[in-house]
Amino acid sequence: MSSKKLLLGDEALALGAINAGLSGVYAYPGTPSTEITEFIQVNKVARERGIHSHWSSNEKTAMESALGMSFCGKRAMVCMKHVGMNVAADGFVNSAMTGANGGLVVVAADDPSMHSSQNEQDSRFYSHFALVPALEPSNQQEAYDMAAYGLELSEKFRIPVLLRMVTRLAHSRGVVEVADEPAKENELSYPQNTRQWVLMPGNSKVRYKQLIQDWDSFIEASENSPFNKYIDGADKSKGIIVNGIAYNYLMENYPEGCPFPVLKVSQYPLPTKLVKKMAEECESILIVEEGQPFIEEKLRGLLDNGIKIYGKLTGELPRTGELTPDSVRQAVGLAPIEHEVASQVVMPRPPALCQGCGHRDVYGALNDVMKEYENPKVFGDIGCYTLGWLAPFNAIDAVVDMGASITMAKGAADAGQHPSVAIIGDSTFTHSGMTGLLDAINENSHITVIISDNLTTGMTGGQDSQGTGKIEDICRGLGAAPEHVRTIDSLPKNHDDMMKLFRDEFEYKGLSVIIARRECIQTARRHASAKKK
Repeated sequence: MSSKKLLLGDEALALGAINAGLSGVYAYPGTPSTEITEFIQVNKVARERGIHSHWSSNEKTAMESALGMSFCGKRAMVCMKHVGMNVAADGFVNSAMTGANGGLVVVAADDPSMHSSQNEQDSRFYSHFALVPALEPSNQQEAYDMAAYGLELSEKFRIPVLLRMVTRLAHSRGVVEVADEPAKENELSYPQNTRQWVLMPGNSKVRYKQLIQDWDSFIEASENSPFNKYIDGADKSKGIIVNGIAYNYLMENYPEGCPFPVLKVSQYPLPTKLVKKMAEECESILIVEEGQPFIEEKLRGLLDNGIKIYGKLTGELPRTGELTPDSVRQAVGLAPIEHEVASQVVMPRPPALCQGCGHRDVYGALNDVMKEYENPKVFGDIGCYTLGWLAPFNAIDAVVDMGASITMAKGAADAGQHPSVAIIGDSTFTHSGMTGLLDAINENSHITVIISDNLTTGMTGGQDSQGTGKIEDICRGLGAAPEHVRTIDSLPKNHDDMMKLFRDEFEYKGLSVIIARRECIQTARRHASAKKK
């Protein structure tokens, strides 16, 4: 029996995994992946079964925990945004060497156009780099179906499977046909060959040879995948290879059916035979892909018959930002559609820190103190407090990646910079700031680390923060001098006290940590509302 539900792409993927017998999801919140784990956290079946759905400290710990569950034969999923793949890369790449036991799907949610991200990286490169199969849904139904398919594929080949989402699919809704009865969870079981799970050189050399041999099987699976489709067309002047959600943009321009042959790619490695079939039948090939020219670059090495290949590398499609039906329309040679002028009623609204946010008071006091110094530098981090770079505060000099504030401040101090200040949030601190702080503690670096603690993971909607109630103990436990681990409430009435505290610690010739604490105004409102019910 089945029923139909209106679901976000993220929700469809989550429900598909639950209904496929998932035993655990591991994740660190990051747009556009957050809703996958949040859906599992509140799902009735997941709660009844006790499916693991607590947030992890970072993507690396999530990846490794999911791999541990897979080792024990259970089905697991790990979710992150694309830059989280960089954090998880050590465990992810090595998981191709260990292989999987219970089905293991690694979800990477890419963010073309950088709606809320530092870059536009394409996670498909990770699948080829690690030599693992990859899936890429084109709609919400495929997101649901691919959850089970991916777990089954993982168990068939005893290998983790990467599943790539993109923002436009993750955060749009569609009608999805779902099973009414979820499958049973796997029983505990253990790998037949445990040697390959110990990545010592002698074991890994054997395993790597097997992984290379298995690549041909992965290609064969792509050739026969229900998600890779060759749709013939009468006009052979060109063929079109299209990936994932870009397939929808193409078909929007051809509501009566595309006149050219179309190869829809939603499973990788590339289905080589289907690609060569198109090359033999068509005079040229247009590559329409969301993300970087991943397929296009591979085709230039795969095809040697002189066929014209064009797409992002030749300028027919933009290299940056998301694809649109209009950009695809232009690439296939259709006349542009005249659009109405956009309404001027909705004015652009740049992001800003909420009124009543404790980060505002931290930056206000910090800026006032910084006026006393000739060349102060503040190294920021990833979170809603990154908005302190914008007006009216303009308080941050550099932001690179999660946890970099502390280590960059340390490097600047090593170069002679003073004051050298790091500002980091509580969730980012436990994600990847603790190791940087340990470096600074070990050298007693002349930096001040401000941990702006709003008691939640505010940027992604108020998920639990792993360090809540533990920040001071963590800093002291790592070895920070107790007398220079200072705490203050970041309230307007404490402005002068914050200034004095900042000034005192800037002048201390060593490592100091200031925890400026005030609950996020948004979560505080939700908590207050919940108490009234």
